[in-house]
Amino acid sequence: MARINDHYLKLKAGYLFPEIGRRVTEFTKANPQAKVIRLGIGDVTRPLAPAVIQAFHQAIDDLGTTENFAGYGPEQGYEWLSQVIIDKSYKPLGVELTTNEIFISDGSKCDCANILDIFALDNVVAIGDPVYPVYNDTNVMVGRTGEADEKGYYKGIVYMPFTADNNFIPDLPKEEVDIIYLCYPNNPTGTVASKEELKKWVDYARANDAVIFFDAAYEAFITTPGIPHSIYEIEGAKECAIEFRSFSKTAGFTGVRCGLVVVPEQLTGTTASGEKYNLNRLWKRRVTTKFNGASYPVQRAAAAVYSDEGWQQTRDIIAYYMKNARIIREGLQAAGVECYGGVDAPYIWLKTPKGMNSWEFFDKLLNECHVVGTPGSGFGPSGEGYFRLSAFGERSNVETAVQRIRNTWGK
Repeated sequence: MARINDHYLKLKAGYLFPEIGRRVTEFTKANPQAKVIRLGIGDVTRPLAPAVIQAFHQAIDDLGTTENFAGYGPEQGYEWLSQVIIDKSYKPLGVELTTNEIFISDGSKCDCANILDIFALDNVVAIGDPVYPVYNDTNVMVGRTGEADEKGYYKGIVYMPFTADNNFIPDLPKEEVDIIYLCYPNNPTGTVASKEELKKWVDYARANDAVIFFDAAYEAFITTPGIPHSIYEIEGAKECAIEFRSFSKTAGFTGVRCGLVVVPEQLTGTTASGEKYNLNRLWKRRVTTKFNGASYPVQRAAAAVYSDEGWQQTRDIIAYYMKNARIIREGLQAAGVECYGGVDAPYIWLKTPKGMNSWEFFDKLLNECHVVGTPGSGFGPSGEGYFRLSAFGERSNVETAVQRIRNTWGK
């Protein structure tokens, strides 16, 4: 008898984004004349940078010759990619890493889930609320939690509210926790944390022998001077933090798939017998057993992001999205809508007007403005009454969407 993993049955609702897709599909079938503008799922819309495309083509040509053919590569990723990431992304921050600490992957969504393989189920996990759903749901799936309560909180997880009342910086847990998820710039709120605020978390983790999972997927969108791009800018973080990064939003690789995990060599966990064990070694063992590495053409394309030409082209694309964010943010503010983010991240987190709940606002926005966003409640109970709009879109669509919203909710 083949038994299923019953922990999946604890998940009370479908994954957030498929539910959005279902509602949008129903609306468009019933209203085929409506021009729906999608500012919900954080998927990029601009073409890949020309330097990236050129590197892709060259890598494909390499695979067509005996001299340059590449078969199985190193599971951890090619050293030439890891080194250029260190040189261009970390050294300018004053962060020193070795290529042994960089693990190239097929995307940080997978990494945030797969990292759980090397940690025991009896670890106490703390996550934000609202939060990127993958953090919560993957812990449910592996069996770390009990059932969800009426609010949607799962027994066995410590939830840390991200609200306007605490400036979207959660308080340190009152109880002792073992694993802490932090995401800055934050998804979904679009807010950031200062070095001083992150230092509190690093100090807590070191004092409690905890590990921070730091998701820096949106670090390339930071525009405010002094805001940290990496947890390793904080003294002592190499002793307590694993960092996740992604090419998805930074370089438009949502359909290409490439990310990375940084596991410092001095980072340790504790065995059942109380001994310290190197987490870098453990993660490498997991990667070499369960993963064959990102493809050669993808890694060549990723390396091209850091070329002089590719770097400028990539920054130009990011600037395009951030101008979209400014247009959305300023348009909402002009309409009297309370909103956050959109300065150092491509997301705008708005307070739903007139006391509507998140899904009511979703339906109203879709039906009256033909605009798709993401209900805040889909990110956790503390997201109720909020809504996320994404800056990933074509400029004309963004401007049209903002005008529609202003016409409906303007002062």
